[in-house]
Amino acid sequence: MATPTKVSAVAEITNDFKESNAAVLTEYRGLTVAQLKQLRVSLGQDTKFAVVKNTLTAIAAKEAGVAAFDGQLAGPTAIAFIKGDAVAAAKSLTDFAKTNKQLVIKTGYFEGKALNATEVAALAALESRELQLAKVAGILKAPAAAAARIIDALRLKLEEENGAPAAAEAPAAEEAPAAEAEAPAEAPAAEEN
Repeated sequence: MATPTKVSAVAEITNDFKESNAAVLTEYRGLTVAQLKQLRVSLGQDTKFAVVKNTLTAIAAKEAGVAAFDGQLAGPTAIAFIKGDAVAAAKSLTDFAKTNKQLVIKTGYFEGKALNATEVAALAALESRELQLAKVAGILKAPAAAAARIIDALRLKLEEENGAPAAAEAPAAEEAPAAEAEAPAEAPAAEEN
């Protein structure tokens, strides 16, 4: 018979699976509390790193429709539920696993597709979303910048052909009306009676 605590835990894990666009299953045997805290900080706010019970996780994964963890739930298990940038979270996990050999990445899923440990490492090797967006913005901006440089070059060429820079003539033309406005107004003629 299921206890209310276990039912609540399964519901929470199921909800975590449903709200996440990716998750990574790890074994954390031998990690200290301080190391787990350091890992959680490195993952950021968009990733929940939770130590879970294997039987409850198996039930929750089945309820959430996640088959990626079948046969992998053994030993001390923790799952990184990723709601934000999956590449950045996978990178944080793999970097932490390189320096802390006790953390073993077992499997994962990303956007509904099951990933093995090698594929999680490949996901971590991708560029971050922000960097990819910056590159796209640069690609989109390049034609406009090139057009601006061409137009400026044509303007400079026309100025050279006309003999005087057009940019220098414009302020001189604006100064003439200002000089007229500053001239003292003539006194009205005296009226004769």
